[in-house]
Amino acid sequence: MTTPRFDIIGQALSDASRTRMLCELMEGRSFTNKELASAAGITAQTATAHLRMLQNAGLVLAEKRGRCVFHRLANSEVAGVLEQLAAIAPSSHLHLAQRRKAGDIAPLRSCYDHLAGPLAVAITGQVLDRGMLVEENGGFRVCDHETWQKLGVHLPQMPASAQARQPFARPCMDWTERKLHVAGPLGKQILAHFFDQAWVTRNSHKRGLQMTGVGARALENILGLRCEELTNA
Repeated sequence: MTTPRFDIIGQALSDASRTRMLCELMEGRSFTNKELASAAGITAQTATAHLRMLQNAGLVLAEKRGRCVFHRLANSEVAGVLEQLAAIAPSSHLHLAQRRKAGDIAPLRSCYDHLAGPLAVAITGQVLDRGMLVEENGGFRVCDHETWQKLGVHLPQMPASAQARQPFARPCMDWTERKLHVAGPLGKQILAHFFDQAWVTRNSHKRGLQMTGVGARALENILGLRCEELTNA
């Protein structure tokens, strides 16, 4: 039997500078060695060694573009694991502590390629209540509904058995809210639509997002959500 090498992953995550670089990459974009070194508060030479370890652990990919080498998270699965690791807590009091730690990005942010924070959790709750998503065997099964199109989602034409093998929607434990939000291709489509429609914009923090008036009105009309209350919670 093949034994998973958790020790390699654990070693990669055991250094604060490496975790800071991983958090920077959670935005979903690519960054150079120098940019990640600056974010982690270390020298470029030290960052190179850290990034090599993250690559060897399968967490980060390096891609050469012209004269520069850009680094990004290996895939959305890595991002999901990192977000869920950040949410691990033995008691409820840590919920508020995590919100304080998250600071300006707590109310509305991106988790790699999908929405996170109170609004993302509320959207997920609404689509579950409306039967657009169904919790099944620890995952999400997507059901056809006219509201998906209003959220920019184009459902794949595949049987339920195929969805089980390649889920279109995945549950992701929200770091600050300790509730599920939706990830996977469905979550990616929703965030892309929010940007395309100018429902959200990026704020001063790379992962932080700002809800626009247009977006707030759209989500109230579509899902009955009061975005101002959620993002100011």
